[in-house]
Amino acid sequence: MQYRGAMQIWKCLVMCLFCSCAPRGTIGSGIKVQDILSASESWGGTPVVYPQGNAQIVGQLIEIAPGAETGWHQHPVPVFGYSLAGELEIYLPDGRTKRVNAGEAMVEVSGMLHNGRNIGTTPVKIIVFYASAVGQPVTLK
Repeated sequence: MQYRGAMQIWKCLVMCLFCSCAPRGTIGSGIKVQDILSASESWGGTPVVYPQGNAQIVGQLIEIAPGAETGWHQHPVPVFGYSLAGELEIYLPDGRTKRVNAGEAMVEVSGMLHNGRNIGTTPVKIIVFYASAVGQPVTLK
């Protein structure tokens, strides 16, 4: 089971690498590039602003059990995610919500409190990348 998860992460990372440095379409024999995300603001409307300092990318595989919640938290840095499995619903204090299903990418809200909840019957698995700076936390509770 861990091998399967590791392979999914590897496939996603390879796809992200090709998407970030290659033109759209076919770049070579047997390789196809498909954009999965292009945005200058989060789903909540906050602009993507990179932090000051020495850049550091932090990647995490987050798994949320059915019915479980992340708890209210915020990210002081830009966050980009790709859902591998499950149904996640994200809530803002003002009542706005965002549903993320397997195969979808998003720019998470930065600097705004939010809570995520698995609304499905299987675990949510989401790969998340934080555009951080060395020594800066990526999540604040």
